[in-house]
Amino acid sequence: MTFPTGFIWGAAAASYQIEGAAFEDGKGLSVWDVFSHTPNKIWGDETGDIACDHYHRVPQDIALMKQIGLQAYRLSVSWARVLPDGIGKTNPTGLDFYNRLIDTLLEANITPHITLFHWDFPYALYTKGGWLNRDSADWFAEYTTLMVKTLGDRVKDWITLNEPPAFALGGHEQGRLAPGDRLGDSGMMRVIHHILLAHGYSVQAIRAHSPQPTSVSLAMNIYPVVPTDTSPATIQTAHDLFWSIDYDQKRNAGLWLDPMLIGTYPDAVVQKWGDFIPMQNGDMAKICQPLDYLGLNIYFGEYADAHGRKPAQQGHPYTMMDWLMLPESMYWGSKYMYERYRLPIVITENGLASMDWVAVDGGVHDANRIDYMTRYLREFKRAGADNIPINGYFYWSIMDNYEWAHGYRKRFGLIYVDYDTQIRTLKDSAYWYKDVIATNGAILDDK
Repeated sequence: MTFPTGFIWGAAAASYQIEGAAFEDGKGLSVWDVFSHTPNKIWGDETGDIACDHYHRVPQDIALMKQIGLQAYRLSVSWARVLPDGIGKTNPTGLDFYNRLIDTLLEANITPHITLFHWDFPYALYTKGGWLNRDSADWFAEYTTLMVKTLGDRVKDWITLNEPPAFALGGHEQGRLAPGDRLGDSGMMRVIHHILLAHGYSVQAIRAHSPQPTSVSLAMNIYPVVPTDTSPATIQTAHDLFWSIDYDQKRNAGLWLDPMLIGTYPDAVVQKWGDFIPMQNGDMAKICQPLDYLGLNIYFGEYADAHGRKPAQQGHPYTMMDWLMLPESMYWGSKYMYERYRLPIVITENGLASMDWVAVDGGVHDANRIDYMTRYLREFKRAGADNIPINGYFYWSIMDNYEWAHGYRKRFGLIYVDYDTQIRTLKDSAYWYKDVIATNGAILDDK
């Protein structure tokens, strides 16, 4: 059994994590440029100043993508590279970089999917209040408009935000990601509401300015609750836990997606934090914009039985990120999302951080990654067999890169990167993924 006809096979990366050239050619500072240079914030005090040097190696990197057989590549734009102050004067050199990148992808028959915001907020706008400032929605709309007017003649696939719960909570409540703030409930609900507004404004700007029909979504990180058995009581408990605000607080999928896709905050959110939401007349109509599919980033989740949360058995496998190895999260996450929002599902991120190095024979033999992808993709195929429309899969990541606060010690890539020499080596998983793509997933049925 193959995946549906027209299913998209791709891989993803993000600007700050691979581009480097952090202070070149008129680029402005992002919050990550500042945060990564703050002592004791990043493992080994490592920065993304050079990263994979993708800024200077686009032809080489896209040639490797073509060698793997990618049909699509999800990239993000560095907001501060094209608008050094976040708004106002543009940087022609930065815009030219993305023009060349898109053209090179298209020449290789790889469809670009652009993520407008993958965490690298312009530092100049952060000093003006960042997401705490309601004007952030207008700033984001201005930036969106610039990019759609610049690239929209060649790009039809757009993602507004990558993992809003992750960058909002990690960067503004927990202080472990840029910009490193620790806000309380009042500040956090301002941040969340303004991010939601920015998403809505961005969707409107994409549709208003695109010269061709577009496909628009966001990439939402979720952490599915997987039932330990097939009894109705266990399945219902897992479902209810997943949607419970008490279960995962501000990380809750409904907190973010209900406003975007239904047009209301969940009742439990209003009861708990409603006094802190800076709602103005008409906000929900702006936030709730039609999307063409729902992008999901799924890596792990947790178990539940009929009585509630259930710890994994002793010895259960974990990834190098200390994330529970839980392939069924792909099925249940897709199921929960489709049942509530009735949109086709695209996996915009899924991948494994593993112990990779170049072997004595010159190869990178990442059997664990192949096994991981096999198991997760089989569960995604299972969702499709259960009449959930599944439209695509983007592996994270196309190459090893700067893994935020973990620096360079976590390797997710299909391509191994030697950060000292910038030599790239295709891993065994890259060659295997080439066969997956060529057969539209048929080889996943092989034992």
